[in-house]
Amino acid sequence: MKTTLLGLAFLFAATTVLADSPDSTFYKNAAEGGMSEVELGQLAQQKSTNPAVKEFGAMMIKDHSEANEKLKTLAASKQVKLPESPSVMQKASKTQLDMMSGDSFDKSYVKGMIDDHKTDIKLFQKEASEGKDPQAKSFAAATLPTLQAHLQKIQSIAAAAGIKD
Repeated sequence: MKTTLLGLAFLFAATTVLADSPDSTFYKNAAEGGMSEVELGQLAQQKSTNPAVKEFGAMMIKDHSEANEKLKTLAASKQVKLPESPSVMQKASKTQLDMMSGDSFDKSYVKGMIDDHKTDIKLFQKEASEGKDPQAKSFAAATLPTLQAHLQKIQSIAAAAGIKD
């Protein structure tokens, strides 16, 4: 009985430490960002008038859904509870975009995707180089090339559409 209680105490302590670590902040921010990218990708497919933006939205749904599933599995193995929705700021951005249409939607979406991906890349680079959790570091390093490709793609869409970021 004492061994079981000691084991539970150790497990609780380890979980508490991880829950307060910089890695847990990465898990939270990556989860919120991933969910937001999927929701905004869906919005782009519905509202965009630019075929390239619609295609980019589809890519966001596919790639970020896959990354979100990998992150959920990893977090569950670490007993890290992920948020169930994007952040309040991300929800507000989606609401603002949802009220737009046509060219104004496309410009705002493209600019937002450039900013979001620059922020995501910094987050993932920091985790890959400075994280303490080896699996989180590995996830960040493995996901980074996809995020960088997304940034290049949305920047080329912006350039072709004459959108300055």
